[in-house]
Amino acid sequence: MKSVSAAELAHLLDAKIEGDPSVRVHKPAKIEEGEPGAISFLGNPKYESYLYNCASSIVLVGLDFEPQAPVSATLLRVKDVYASLSFLLQHFQAAQAEAPAAQQISPQAVIDPSAKIEEGAEVGALAYVGPNAVIEAGAKIYPQAYIGADVKIGSGSIIEPGVRILKGCQIGQNCIIHANSVIGSDGFGFAPQADGSYEKIPQLGIVILEDQVEVGANTVIDRATMGQTLIKQGVKLDNLIQIAHNVEIGKHTAVAAQAGIAGSTKVGENCLIGGQVGLVGHIQLAKGTKIQAQSGINKSVKKENQALFGSPALPYNDFLRSQAVFKQLPRLQKEVNALKKALKALQEKED
Repeated sequence: MKSVSAAELAHLLDAKIEGDPSVRVHKPAKIEEGEPGAISFLGNPKYESYLYNCASSIVLVGLDFEPQAPVSATLLRVKDVYASLSFLLQHFQAAQAEAPAAQQISPQAVIDPSAKIEEGAEVGALAYVGPNAVIEAGAKIYPQAYIGADVKIGSGSIIEPGVRILKGCQIGQNCIIHANSVIGSDGFGFAPQADGSYEKIPQLGIVILEDQVEVGANTVIDRATMGQTLIKQGVKLDNLIQIAHNVEIGKHTAVAAQAGIAGSTKVGENCLIGGQVGLVGHIQLAKGTKIQAQSGINKSVKKENQALFGSPALPYNDFLRSQAVFKQLPRLQKEVNALKKALKALQEKED
């Protein structure tokens, strides 16, 4: 990969240089695993000790960072370390992609004659594109992906290996769907019968992903019973998430791994949902709600920008206070029993 100098990076990031402006790097590295020719970053003070022995050629630090010992690396001081890191990783990713592109449509792909593949789209080997599907310009369908009938993939979107996008679902522009995810599987709908069995309820809706949505590996988003399961612009979903039928997730919400959202729940925009969180169905989550990992939400959250914790979830600080009391229960029980015994003895003495 082509290398870049500290001076060039400083210009790109609007950074201040401390050290050798001519030193060059060609890859990123974690600060604890730095090596010559790499650029690392220090965003969390917990990792500061690694800086003083870091072998990386360049390290990104904040404008107000004050070293407590000599640093051998050239420092680039930036306003926001994480924003600058994100920019640089995109730069390195783009550099990796500069290799000659593969054939746009593999002869090993299976494409229905009625499908529309726009100029500049790519379809890999052993991928399937069904009847009347539309793959817009710049979209990339990796090998072994399945694009069902009437599916639309927006321009610039990336569908990685093993992804299944089932009938009628719509993927917006510049989305990324990671390996082995399923978009548009049947919702979990069954009607109990008099004999104790279940009759399947047809799931006739679709899934819509708006622009710039990212879906992690092995995540499943169920199609609606009727209408649509809707994932709005900029939503980020981690790996191994279950999103049930007719769920709606608001703009720029992020959901961590192994979370589950039951049917017809509406999640507001800019929410943060931790790993292994469970949301029951038919509730609403207000804008800006933050839910700690492994919490359970069993009713609607109407107040915006609340932080919740526990199962069932409580306001975050209330949960911490309750947890502190819970740890004291054995001692408190002993004290209560001692007080009851003393009170009984006092009553007997008065009698």
